This record gives sequence, structure tokens and C-alpha cells, in this order.
Amino acid sequence: MANPSLLILAGDGIGPEVMAEVKKIVAWMGDRRGIVFDVSEDLVGGAAYDAHGTPLTDATMARAQAADAVLLGAVGGPKYDRLDFSVKPERGLLRLRKEMDLFANLRPAQCFDALADFSSLKEEVVAGLDIMIVRELTSGVYFGEPRGIFKEGNERVGINTQRYTESEIARVARAAFDLARKRSNKVCSMEKANVMESGILWRDVVQEVHDRDYPDVELSHMYADAGAMQLVRWPKQFDVIVTDNLFGDLLSDAAAMLTGSLGMLPSASLGAPMANGRPKAMYEPVHGSAPDIAGQGKANPIACILSFAMALRYSFDMGEEATRIESAIEKVLADGLRTADLLGPEGGAPVGTAAMGDAIVAALDASL
Repeated sequence: MANPSLLILAGDGIGPEVMAEVKKIVAWMGDRRGIVFDVSEDLVGGAAYDAHGTPLTDATMARAQAADAVLLGAVGGPKYDRLDFSVKPERGLLRLRKEMDLFANLRPAQCFDALADFSSLKEEVVAGLDIMIVRELTSGVYFGEPRGIFKEGNERVGINTQRYTESEIARVARAAFDLARKRSNKVCSMEKANVMESGILWRDVVQEVHDRDYPDVELSHMYADAGAMQLVRWPKQFDVIVTDNLFGDLLSDAAAMLTGSLGMLPSASLGAPMANGRPKAMYEPVHGSAPDIAGQGKANPIACILSFAMALRYSFDMGEEATRIESAIEKVLADGLRTADLLGPEGGAPVGTAAMGDAIVAALDASL
């Protein structure tokens, strides 16, 4: 059988730096575990715009469609702020999500034991935290029409449309219920049914899918603003949260900070199965391009490495290998290694991006 294929799109800012550490893990998998990937690389975001005048070429899009999994670093930066909206770096990322039909975005918020005292919340609130936010990714207010900035009388008006179909809601609900069955069998659906018609439809469809196909899963509903409050009050009440594109964007970033740093959190964006049975998939860290530290070797590579671990688990059915990587990261953190973003008020000597990657590889070696 052919080796599984990975397309690496390192992107902008700290993307290439953290992706370099992922490549070490990919190489380790081949050298020490006999798991070889066919790896190719291409450009996305600002890097693609600089080279081709577009944030994503048609050729790169075709390569992404053909790959078993896409690993993406980050896109964007202040040098691109003045570009027309249609060619901003983020449009490349949105095109990948839309054309690959990556409708289910999985964002785990897991607090490693060694970092339980690093969160801004009390240690007992976050210790042992392990929740999954399933965000609808290809519809909603980010894609709805009409959209744009228009002249209305003597002033401008900005319009974005929140739009969902029953089928779009149902498929992401199924993804959440399927995931919950492999976890603690509990789903909380979040929307704003009290003020938005799209929220009313969302609640109705999620309930219908549950009643018809997943009666064994515990389902609750919560308004998204109340959900945000409960996330910072007592997050361990949740297991799987399913929500729309806009609220998922906000809630997952809030959940990310429960763990202490955006530099710790990965994500997976999954679509329908391909001919080989693997889902269309793209994996990326939650953090952005962090232009303020780009090129300085300070970035935390753990979120990007954990994104590769998610690829092993969800694209390649290699859960044991994913757990091996997660355990290696836990050991490195328990040993006290910290990148700058993980230093508390007491300070300390941070390790750099490459040193953290090397330490994780050494921990992987020790696990054999």
C-alpha cells in the first residue's frame, strides 16, 4: 500500500518555525516506528500572495484536495493589512475550509497536569479539564450572502448574513454525537435561539437528530452567552460542545485560555470521507501567526505538534501513536521545560522553539 500523504502548508509568521518541529516528529515516526508519510510542501496565506499574488493558488488547492491530510501553520501578518479583502492571507485558509467542505472543526481544550497552576482560573477549576468544542466551519455568518459594505443614503452599512440549512446543522450535530459516544456521552448545543431565527432552527434540528439517531447520548441546550459564562465558571461540566461558526470561533478561543496558552491547543477540521475512507481533513494550531515573535525562535511548537497527533488519531487511525506524542509532551512539561508563553509571574529561563521540539523527540525516544 502507498504511504499516507501529508501536505504541509507552513504559512506565515511563526508558522514555518513551529512546523519545523512537527517535521522532526514526522521524521521520528518513520525512523523509529516505521510509519512513513509521503510529505509535500506548498505556500498559503501571505507567503503565497508574495510569490503568486493570491493567498492560495488553484494548484495548491488541488494538492490539498488530493492529500490524505493537510497540516497548516498560520496565516496573516500586519504587512498584509492594506490588501484588498479578497486577497488577504486569511482568504486562503477560508478557501481551503470551504472547497474541501471541512464542516466540522474539532477544538480540544485539555489541561496538562503540569500546567494546571498556570491557568488564570483556580487550579481546581481546570485540573483534569478535557472538553471538545465542535464548531460548524463552512456556513453561518462568515459565508452567508448578502455580505459586504454598501452605501445606504449618506452613510456606509456593513452586512453579514447568518444562514444555515437543516442539512448543514444536522451533519455537524452527528459529528458531535459520534464523538461524544467515544468520550463521556454528553453533548451541549449552544446557540442564541432567544434572539435569532437561525438559533431556533439550530436547536430544533440538533434535537431532532438526537431523538431520531442518538437517544443514548445526553443532550442539553444553552444560549451561547450563558455558555461562555459557564466555561469560565465551571468548565468541567462540559464534555462535547457543538455550536455554529461564529459562536464556535469565540467559545473555542475562550476555552483555549482555560489551559493557560493558545500555544498549547491544536485543532482538526474534518469533512466527508474520501474514496479511501479517510475524511477530508486539515489540522492546524489554534494560535495565529504571532508576528511580534516571528523569526525569533520563541514560539511554542506544542499546539502544532498536537495537531499532528490529531491527524494520527482522526485521519490515520493511529490513536496509540497519538497518545505516545501527547504523553511525551506531558513528560517534557512535567520536567519543567517551558517556552516563553508558559512562564508564570515568577519568570524563569524559557527554552526556544527548536529546543522544545528536540526535548519532545528525546521523550519519544525514551518511550520506546
